Amino acid sequence: MTTPTTPAFPSRLPNVGTTIFTVMSALAAQHKAVNLGQGFPDFDCDPKLVDGVADAMRAAHNQYPPMPGVPALREAIAGKIAALYGHTYDAHTEITVTAGATQAILTAILCCVGPGDEVIVLEPCYDSYVPNIELTGASVVRVPLTPGTFRPDFDKIAAALSPRTRAIIINTPHNPSGTVWTPAEMQHLQDLLAPTDVLVISDEVYEHMVYAPLQHESAARYPGLAARSFIISSFGKTYHVTGWKVGYVAAPAALTAEFRKVHQFCVFTVNTPMQVGLASYMQDPAPYLQLPAFYATKRDLFREGLAATQFRLLPCEGTYFQCVAIDGLGVPERDLSEADFCQWLTREIGVAAIPLSAFYGNGFDQKVVRFCFAKKDETLRAALGRLARL
Repeated sequence: MTTPTTPAFPSRLPNVGTTIFTVMSALAAQHKAVNLGQGFPDFDCDPKLVDGVADAMRAAHNQYPPMPGVPALREAIAGKIAALYGHTYDAHTEITVTAGATQAILTAILCCVGPGDEVIVLEPCYDSYVPNIELTGASVVRVPLTPGTFRPDFDKIAAALSPRTRAIIINTPHNPSGTVWTPAEMQHLQDLLAPTDVLVISDEVYEHMVYAPLQHESAARYPGLAARSFIISSFGKTYHVTGWKVGYVAAPAALTAEFRKVHQFCVFTVNTPMQVGLASYMQDPAPYLQLPAFYATKRDLFREGLAATQFRLLPCEGTYFQCVAIDGLGVPERDLSEADFCQWLTREIGVAAIPLSAFYGNGFDQKVVRFCFAKKDETLRAALGRLARL
């Protein structure tokens, strides 16, 4: 009898392994470290939001919703964007609810990118971008943000544009650096792309985590960008419910029509009671309007504690991430690679962080690591107590 064998096939993503976030979270759990690596809160959401979802379930909102999303939620999203950024999207033809922002990014890429195309990514960048592009058969064009400041280098972006460029992915506020694009930078991008047919995939999941005196410069604010952009956001980030995996895409009707062609055969639609609960909760804008102050308090607590160490703090203009340089530490481990330093920090100091080199295709190492401060104050203080040894 012949032993059954599993057929082999060429991997679609031969260079992809387990994400750094999964690796570091597992290491943190193994060593009982304070996990400031993976970007999720360790506190719960507003009970009113949970009540809204429970009420929706009891009210029999448990079957498929419309493919693009519950109408009331799409209308609430369109209303929020109009109020904050001054651009009106049609809730019926230009807003789509997605199974999280990661699905939204993949779907945006799949619907418009194909073999022979090029897509520009600005490194360091979120780790899903490149595999998403590779799945389409397109080529990834990596353009570095300015080391140290992580600001866009428009000369390099301009040099990367070619007749094959289909799209560029931008991310503001920026993960991992916490940099927030300025109005001048958004205008520069709008002017640069104006004579082209290049699309923009604008990852704005941290839109409500921008710290005074700055404001979020959504692509929706800029008519020339809004006309060519898929704008992506995340209820998980905004409302402390990352495990719910609900996000959305705002895009002109022509782009949305193509987006939905892929969306309907990828996830079809998204959890109904979650959508109904979110639609009800969004009637009060206070939770997202107050979010910058909420996270600024945590950022300031964390930065004040880190100032007592020999880490060099980089600016944090937005997101819930704080980057620090390790090259000035008074321990020999400062000479390790970022990845090895984070392993050591987790095992020996008891605090998990993420190396910035993980966000570069070539593993560029600039002696910078990222902490997440979306944690309870007592969690941050516990981490700071351990980091005080440095």
